[in-house]
Amino acid sequence: MEKQIPASEKTRYSDNELAEFRALINSKIKIAREELDSLVSSMNSTNPNGTDDTSGAYQTLEDGAATLEKESIHQLAARQKKFIEQLEAALIRIANKTYGVCRSTGKLIQKERLMAVPHTTMSMEAKLRGD
Repeated sequence: MEKQIPASEKTRYSDNELAEFRALINSKIKIAREELDSLVSSMNSTNPNGTDDTSGAYQTLEDGAATLEKESIHQLAARQKKFIEQLEAALIRIANKTYGVCRSTGKLIQKERLMAVPHTTMSMEAKLRGD
């Protein structure tokens, strides 16, 4: 059994806590990859509501809307890919046992913050200061 150290004196999270964060991050990566796959497949699919049987004016409007939708999906997919990369970087920090240490202050990031935003590298203190 690990000795409990007051949160204010801790310099890193325990192996048990890191395992808990690893499980959380792995589940978030799984969900994020499924969402990314869904976005990619919707980008690659053709429009089932084609405009082949409509007049030219409507087809132009439809094409514009389809282009806008594809751009929007592309942006969402790029954001999702970046999120996955950030989560994977957090797994590396867990392996190095540096996970949860603020890159600005060097202090331990609150566990509640890490549970809500597991890929964060900054404490709320540093974030609010604009570091």
